[in-house]
Amino acid sequence: MEKKNYKQLAIMALAVIVSAAIQAFALTSFSVPAGIYPAGFTGLSRLVSDVLRDFFGIHLPFFYLYLLINVILAVVVFKHIGKFFTIFSVIQTTLMSVFSSFLPAMHILDDPLLIAIFGGLINGFGVSIALTNGASSGGTDFLSIYYSNKFHRSMWDYVFAFNCVMIFAAGMLYRWEIAAYSMIFQYVSNLIISKRHKRYTHQAIIIVTKNPQEVIDSILKNVRHGITEVKAKGAYKGDDETILYTVVNSFQTAEVVKYALEGDPRAFIETRNTLNVYGNYYQKPLD
Repeated sequence: MEKKNYKQLAIMALAVIVSAAIQAFALTSFSVPAGIYPAGFTGLSRLVSDVLRDFFGIHLPFFYLYLLINVILAVVVFKHIGKFFTIFSVIQTTLMSVFSSFLPAMHILDDPLLIAIFGGLINGFGVSIALTNGASSGGTDFLSIYYSNKFHRSMWDYVFAFNCVMIFAAGMLYRWEIAAYSMIFQYVSNLIISKRHKRYTHQAIIIVTKNPQEVIDSILKNVRHGITEVKAKGAYKGDDETILYTVVNSFQTAEVVKYALEGDPRAFIETRNTLNVYGNYYQKPLD
């Protein structure tokens, strides 16, 4: 595990504070007033809180449930997803719960469709700030990252199924319009997160070069990923070439291309999206 310096820790701390404030704003000024349920355990906590209030007369603020769920999950996955990641994620969820408890709701929009769209956009942006700075908003993020670290593939299909069940329950218990707007809110939020968070998407990089060792040395000196070397021959001039093949996280693509060109400025490089990765693939630790 790499040691983090004080600057990195300060950036992570600032990121989780900003992330929590933005997410709390999206909830108190968009989601809650419109009765919309966000994705994941945030939405589940709100739904359980509403059910307890409306059907059993028990008033339990959702952020208490949300915090309790996240603490339990943090204890379960702590050893598997990184110390700093877990700590800062718990800080984010705690701050989000605190901000949500006293942050006043601002009346911004009246149209429920616009509330769902812009609320989801703001919520997704807030969550992505934490994710792109080494933390998360907890909940299903804990489970998704644990699963992704173990199997090198996304858990979004399972998260989507969980959200669908929750939306269906909200529609049955309340109104189907609420379920529809919740789906829009969740879709927009997840769209923003997936666009900004590239840790669990991969790209294959194919490099054609006449100086393979220089390119390999330049890449491996800076990025810890294996490279496959294949001898080839150019069809036009018949020159001897070497094809280098590697798979990296999408957020590492630009730096790998940069290092490859430092090894051989005349190299031909192609990148392509990779759906899944199996076998012995190195995933850079969160900590």
